[in-house]
Amino acid sequence: MSRNGKITVSIRQPRLGLDSVKLKLMVVSGKGGVGKSFVTSSVATGMALRGLRVGILDGDVYGPTIPKMLGLSGTTLQADESTGKIYPVVGPLGIKVVSIEFALPSDETAVIWRAPLVNRALEEFLGSVEWGELDALVIDLPPGTGDAPLTIAQKLQNDLDGSIIVTIPSEISRRIVLKSIDFSAKLNVPVAGIVENMCCFYCPESGKTYYVFGRGAGERIAAEKGVRFLGSIPLDPRIGECNDRGEPYLLKHGDSETAKRIMAIVDGLIELYRDKLVGGKRGGARRLLRLPGEGSEGEA
Repeated sequence: MSRNGKITVSIRQPRLGLDSVKLKLMVVSGKGGVGKSFVTSSVATGMALRGLRVGILDGDVYGPTIPKMLGLSGTTLQADESTGKIYPVVGPLGIKVVSIEFALPSDETAVIWRAPLVNRALEEFLGSVEWGELDALVIDLPPGTGDAPLTIAQKLQNDLDGSIIVTIPSEISRRIVLKSIDFSAKLNVPVAGIVENMCCFYCPESGKTYYVFGRGAGERIAAEKGVRFLGSIPLDPRIGECNDRGEPYLLKHGDSETAKRIMAIVDGLIELYRDKLVGGKRGGARRLLRLPGEGSEGEA
């Protein structure tokens, strides 16, 4: 009861079991087809290669692709009926993964749900998953700014540390990026930065680079809006091959130029959130993968 005699009711959000997760990042795109899920899986894999304990929440109910990219298709979620807890599937490098695909009869099953059912499923995922101790949870939001991404973002609103916005380098994508930045701002989620995917076509045979979709749009948008530009990822034919085979690109082609670009993005995020991840101590994240030109294992 308040001082003026009126009864006040405090509505508390259900706990989402994320107290033991140090860093929570959502990956956002205003439209599909820009490689958002590839960026999600690559950031998570890169962080795991740096020695972090990582989880992925695949929030794309209608088109989940994270399990396929990590070679986990056909796996089912484990649940404890007595507690109602859901336990993630463990993938490469110990990455914990939760996806609606794990609850479907097959990876060809279409999810034909209206928004209320989608929201209910997402809320159950968010409230029931037992993530355990994690350094980072990377959340792959569905494309756009509609019901599904809004449900996830709102449920995690007070827990999210930042958003990674994925774009392609064309000026046409500018308005879509601005919508994603506005989406983050309206939910009070700081923008960690912009990743420009498919920045160019890198031919592994000739070593030549071709700027198929234009050049530098992501960097210009970042400068215009005063947000970080995290880096760019080239088109590499081997990315599609790895995704189709369920082999993380970073594990298969860790010595490639594209892998080095991805790891530069990962290292930028680790540095940005170093205080959360390792309590401000330099060298807290182990370098398990040494790419050409990198220092010795254990250097920060």
